Order: sequence, then C-alpha cells, then structure tokens
Amino acid sequence: MRSALALVALLLSGAVQAQEAAAPPAWMAGCWKLEGSDAGSAEQWMAPAGGQMMGMSRTLRRGKLVEFEFLQIRPNAEGKLEYVAQPQGRPPTAFALKEQGPQSVLFENPQHDFPQRISYKRDGLQMQARIEGERNGKLRGIDFAFRKIACDGE
Repeated sequence: MRSALALVALLLSGAVQAQEAAAPPAWMAGCWKLEGSDAGSAEQWMAPAGGQMMGMSRTLRRGKLVEFEFLQIRPNAEGKLEYVAQPQGRPPTAFALKEQGPQSVLFENPQHDFPQRISYKRDGLQMQARIEGERNGKLRGIDFAFRKIACDGE
C-alpha cells in the first residue's frame, strides 16, 4: 500500500511539473499595436485559460485589411507547449517550444518553409516579435515592434 501511494505521489508530481513546463506565456496577454503601421493593425492575445492562449492579428493598409492570422499557444499531445499559426485562415502550422524565459519565448519548426522560428520578447509596454529562417538558402528575418494598448471596447 505504501509503495502504491508513493507511486501515485510520484506520478502526480510529474504531472504538476509537466503542467508547469507547459504554462503559456501570460505576459503576452493583451492588445499590441504594430508600430509604424496603419491604425487598427494589431495583435491580440487572450489571457491563458484551459492551459492555452488564443490570439489573432491583423494588418491594415490604407484602411483595408491586407493580412490576418489566427494564433494559439497550447500544449501538444505530449504536453509540450507549441505555437500554432493559421495565416489567412489556412490550415494550422505548429512550432514547438524551444526556449522560454520570464519575458521571452522561442518556437521552432525546422521543416516549415518560412519562417522556421518565431520569437516574442517583452520589455515593459513594448514587445518585439521576430520570424526568421532560411529561404532560398539565405537566412531571412522580419522584426515586428509592438506597443501595449487598450483593447477595443475597453
């Protein structure tokens, strides 16, 4: 009986550790204006709930929607955190968590055409996102500077 209880305790502690390891980056929650872009160009992340975060982004030019993306940060089937992107509503592409710090996160999918890496880093009311990878044999990166704003309807 004692060994069975010890086994249950060990399994539960492993489950808690796995849950903690897969905690979404709550510091990303909120609305973020894309600097240097038309009004309304923004990325928005809901606070973590149910072990995941849901987000979306849109880019406007001259008042017209030119790009949008549905986003998720969630645990995969193994309980490891992944970033799932659906640009223009296309089928989802998953990027596995590579590194996570107190205010930074890096996801990677070496098999994806472009990008292969997606990162976010927050500094106060500023957040920097970067997509990068190889395209046609050359390393390419695109940076996105965001500033925290009130969400529409607040």
